[in-house]
Amino acid sequence: MTGLVVGGVVGAVFGLGVLLVLTAVLSRRRAAFVARVLPYLRDLPQAPGVAVWPPAPTSAFAGVFGPLVHGAAGLVDRVLGGSGSVRRRIDRAGLAISVHDFRVEQLVWGLGGFATAAVPAALIAARSPQRAAPLMILCCCAFVLGVLLRENRLTAQVKQREERILQEFPTIAELLALAVAAGEGPVGALDRVVARSHGALSAELRRVLADVRTGTPVTEAFDLMASRSGLPVVARFAEGLAIAVERGTPLADVLHAQAADVREAGRRSLIESASRKEIAMMVPVVFGVLPVVVVFAFWPGLVGLHLVVP
Repeated sequence: MTGLVVGGVVGAVFGLGVLLVLTAVLSRRRAAFVARVLPYLRDLPQAPGVAVWPPAPTSAFAGVFGPLVHGAAGLVDRVLGGSGSVRRRIDRAGLAISVHDFRVEQLVWGLGGFATAAVPAALIAARSPQRAAPLMILCCCAFVLGVLLRENRLTAQVKQREERILQEFPTIAELLALAVAAGEGPVGALDRVVARSHGALSAELRRVLADVRTGTPVTEAFDLMASRSGLPVVARFAEGLAIAVERGTPLADVLHAQAADVREAGRRSLIESASRKEIAMMVPVVFGVLPVVVVFAFWPGLVGLHLVVP
């Protein structure tokens, strides 16, 4: 009877603990106060930085795991930090996502790395259970590696887009200079060039044109472009256009000079890259081609010595 009572007490305590844990989990999954109130305030202007009520989930999977994924993405953001730097790099990469969306992508990449490491780790752990702890640490390292790889990918996207902007800049600047020299105003020339060009720099200029059409002053729109850009050339280009619009200074000569400067800078960069590659090209020559040439040169003589010498 005593054992039965003890078992009943232990079972009741365990059941109460499970009930408390489930209650805490369910309460944490409830929508926040802001999310519950915002649907009734849709007609009011939203303050910058305030999260908008999320759209309805498009699938059962998103409805079940969406809150958990968004919560985990918020945890990743709090652990890593640097939201301002991420926001600037997203703008420079030309991605139409928010910082929270990027954190969700980081979480997905991390889960992908974790799953990739977990499959062979589970097979190894099934055969050798004593290796379970090191394998679990390996899976956690794979998760962290996936998160960091997404951040490195964002940096690579920024670099690739800036390279495309530098390649497009001379052509866009020359087109703007021709349009201005033909009698167009800066905004009219910008509209004409944007309508007939495609690319990363054209997308930035299209964004400036959209800001101007929605009521932003022209100088302020170009100043925003200069602040968004991570390239000094593009920043000088935007500042020059802003000054030309504000003060009415000649713009065609400035644009021609900037295009020539960018072409000269690209030529110097190409020469410097070729000089660096010249050293790298010596590696296969020295360690691959040269030993083969030496073998072909000395092997017949070595065979001849073996044949002559008794």
